[in-house]
Amino acid sequence: MRIVIVGDGKVGKSLTEQLSSEGHDIVVIDSNPNVISNVVNTHDVMGICGNGASYEVQREAEVNKADMLIAATSADELNILCCLVAKKIGAKHTIARVRNPEYSRQLAFMREELGLSMTINPELAAANEISRMLRFPSALKVDFFARGRVDLVELKVHAGGSLENQTLSSLSKKYQSKALICAVQRGEEVHIPSGDFILRAGDKIYVTGSQVEIEKFFRAIGVLKQKVRKVMIVGGGRIAHYLARQLSETGMKVKIIEIDRNRCIELSDALPKAEIINGDGSDKDVLLEEGIAETDAFIALTGIDEENIIVSVYATLLGINKVIAKINRGSFSDILTTIGLDSLISPKQITTNQIIRYVRAMQNSTGDGVVALSRIVDGKAEAVEFTASPATKFTGIQLKDITLRPNILIACIFRRNRIIIPGGADSIENGDSVIIVTTDRTLRDLNDILA
Repeated sequence: MRIVIVGDGKVGKSLTEQLSSEGHDIVVIDSNPNVISNVVNTHDVMGICGNGASYEVQREAEVNKADMLIAATSADELNILCCLVAKKIGAKHTIARVRNPEYSRQLAFMREELGLSMTINPELAAANEISRMLRFPSALKVDFFARGRVDLVELKVHAGGSLENQTLSSLSKKYQSKALICAVQRGEEVHIPSGDFILRAGDKIYVTGSQVEIEKFFRAIGVLKQKVRKVMIVGGGRIAHYLARQLSETGMKVKIIEIDRNRCIELSDALPKAEIINGDGSDKDVLLEEGIAETDAFIALTGIDEENIIVSVYATLLGINKVIAKINRGSFSDILTTIGLDSLISPKQITTNQIIRYVRAMQNSTGDGVVALSRIVDGKAEAVEFTASPATKFTGIQLKDITLRPNILIACIFRRNRIIIPGGADSIENGDSVIIVTTDRTLRDLNDILA
């Protein structure tokens, strides 16, 4: 596909890297000549220096021939204008990054009335992910499929725990679980496991199933933590705004510590149910005074990675049940895992994943393309949701009679409000939602899983 990306900041860079690696024809537009020079030298892409909302610049980028334009500059209004111009010129699809909370309640109107194919709000998406993580405090990360009915959670195997040195088949028999361990990360290696795979301490496992079944599995293996009722957030930016609003509506007690007094006043007006504290959240005395030791979950959302890391490590040492840190630089993740800080979120990566999913869906023409996509195992594997259609070649055939490509697992089938953890005697029917876990990043439709 020919894709034009306007704005080469954090999200733009991540999109350029991923989409160019998947073989798309990429054109990057940015007003900074140094940025354009760097991206052209680093990736096999075309670069144009200029205003991405300019008709002349878009004509130079041949937006009229583009399958998609993605506007990811730092200004919402500029992104919307870029998409409007692109649509008039002839771009088939347009995606705008829109971050302002004032626009969050009218995104559907924008898509319909302004002709946008998709709007993405990185901070709102990050808040949604954190909210899911708080639902499963034992889990490191939580994703969902089948319109929220199927969860995919990440969990660590601890030394001396009930999972250590167990085969997956023995776990299934012992706990009679309808949750499935569909991927395992061991060091730098990624495994799509079979029943005889033996779990070791330090492994990160990915479990899929319904929320009820995953809770049963967590309770059975002794890792189910108490529900979160009190949340402390350090940093009062957009993510904190969205998250506090969501959590307050569910009855949780939310406390935000923000160093900027004017921002505290804004948050206090916008979030009447939350407690807003004007103070330095990186100060240990402030944290202790505000009751960090009595909180159920601690979330570090400042704009500085190092500050988020320091306060999160401190919260972990205090024994807080759930600690989450926002990290923009992915290079930190491996280091932080070794010191026990596992629950990390990156708005940049969340945004990239959602746009990649949309691009994959646009590539498909058979009707059984990508519905949802989640990067797991630090991006080394994917969980991909497809919908089976009349074009699917193996509907009605028992799975034991189907030969799959290597490193592919059919993790879950969702059929008419019923979740099926598939065995060899099961089959896929037309209309089923099918979740595939794989290290193969080339899947575009369901038929691609066949050998």
